[in-house]
Amino acid sequence: MNVEEEVEKLKEEIKRLGKVQDDGSYKVTFGVLFNDDRCANIFEALVGTLRAAKKRKFLTYDGELLLQGVHDNVEITLKPTPAAAATTEAVAKN
Repeated sequence: MNVEEEVEKLKEEIKRLGKVQDDGSYKVTFGVLFNDDRCANIFEALVGTLRAAKKRKFLTYDGELLLQGVHDNVEITLKPTPAAAATTEAVAKN
């Protein structure tokens, strides 16, 4: 699996484990992602995949390197897709 495929799978897992926000984004903590069995089986290097997704501006989180235990409560935010953001705005206007 290449980096692009891993980033796409990470986005799916954040949607599965995270909570949708009013703006269409999803939030999940690093600890929830790291300790999930399905994620552990998919990602050999979860932290590397997170960094790749952050570099590509798909998600945000505080800091550069996340470590198990120390950063379990750090929120990871998957940015909304343009379509999701437009739908959220349309619903808010009505």
